[in-house]
Amino acid sequence: MDVGMIFLYGGLAIWLYVTAIWILSLLIKRADIMDTFWGLGFILSSQVYAYYLPQRSLAASILLSLVILWGLRLAVYIGARAWGQSEDARYLKWRNENGPRWWWFSYLKVFLLQGVFMWIVSYVLLMAQVNASMNVFSYIGLGLFTVGFLFESVGDCQMWAFKRKPENKGKVLDSGFWKYTRHPNYFGESLLWWGFGFFALSGGHWYALISPLIMHWLLLKVSGVAMLDKLLTDTKPEYREYIRTTSAFLPWLKKG
Repeated sequence: MDVGMIFLYGGLAIWLYVTAIWILSLLIKRADIMDTFWGLGFILSSQVYAYYLPQRSLAASILLSLVILWGLRLAVYIGARAWGQSEDARYLKWRNENGPRWWWFSYLKVFLLQGVFMWIVSYVLLMAQVNASMNVFSYIGLGLFTVGFLFESVGDCQMWAFKRKPENKGKVLDSGFWKYTRHPNYFGESLLWWGFGFFALSGGHWYALISPLIMHWLLLKVSGVAMLDKLLTDTKPEYREYIRTTSAFLPWLKKG
């Protein structure tokens, strides 16, 4: 089957997926469940692509395993973090602003929009399975994923442990990975997607790097670093000093 058609099938699967999650969000009145299901959507799309491809190489099998590992960990972490909490402030603000029209507006602004990004970004997960082989590019990709996954998962665990202590309420985490970058989880996320990009390079698909480029842009300028820095600057007085002394993204030594 033509690769373009396989990509369209992946898009159809993602559309059905985000639509089902939207319906669930209306039933439980929580649009922020999309955050929990974000990583699982890439597991779905990568498996759809694998189903329609004629053969599976060792590199492709490793790639699929990495996507499952990443997606499941992210879903469990975000789901556990949200359990027992009220709806995320971003979604609650949009819900209040849109009132009675939120039921359909949320489909466009939250679920369908994220589904489009999910589909475009998943392109690398398709091309990383086409003619992929275990060469220098795939080994680099595996290394990038490993370091990125370490930063993301350990950074999340450190933040989880920090927030569990009542005495830390309103304070800024400034130890562990968070001593060297304000966003070790976003740095790790970006790095592991570049790892997926190198798996695509192992098959000669350099144009698939558009996916990690888009993910990097989203993490830096849209839903990641920029948004969170603004929010925390407004809510935590110590955060301005943290911004002054600590690298925003790439791990680096603190400024004096």
